[in-house]
Formats: sequence, C-alpha cells, structure tokens
Amino acid sequence: MHTKQKRRSWLSQLVVPAITLPCLAYFVFHAQSGRYGTEASVALQADLVRKQAAYAALLETREALETRVRLLSDGTLERDMIDERARRSLNLSNADEVTILLDRPRAD
Repeated sequence: MHTKQKRRSWLSQLVVPAITLPCLAYFVFHAQSGRYGTEASVALQADLVRKQAAYAALLETREALETRVRLLSDGTLERDMIDERARRSLNLSNADEVTILLDRPRAD
C-alpha cells in the first residue's frame, strides 16, 4: 500500500505570523499614540493639574464667601461689617478717611 504525502509549503508556516504581526502592531501603535495612550497621558496630567488649581481657587473663594455670610447671619452682626455695608450702600465716608475709587468693568 502506497501513501502519498504532501510536501508542506514554506508559505503555510508564514500564515500565523502574517496575521498576528499586523494585529500586534495595531495595538502597540494605539497604546502609544491613541486617545488614552502614553502620549495622551501627559496632556491629561497637565489638564488635571490645571483643573485642580482652578478647583482650589474656587474652594478658597467659597470659604471666603461663607465666612462673610456667617458673619452677617449668625444673629450677632459684627459692627465693622454693618459699618462697611452701610457706607457702601449710602456712598458715605468720614472726613478723616481716604476713599479710593475703582473703575468698574462695563457689561457690554
């Protein structure tokens, strides 16, 4: 009994690497320069630092406003706060005080 054996082609050994190498190259490329890749992480870190600074400034402003509101509304008003608000509302000052006028930005 005779059996014929096919000789394996050297091209058949290249099928798996020919499919896997482009897939691997695709994932490596996007891991480096994709939307969330290593290059984009630098920009995301810079954006995070900028937004944390803005958040800290907003917290500081909020705390200052809360302090002023607390001084006005806790039942015992501070004499200086009442004096400041009255002078601002009535546009008055004492003769021995220096008044500094500031230009207000126009709302266009």
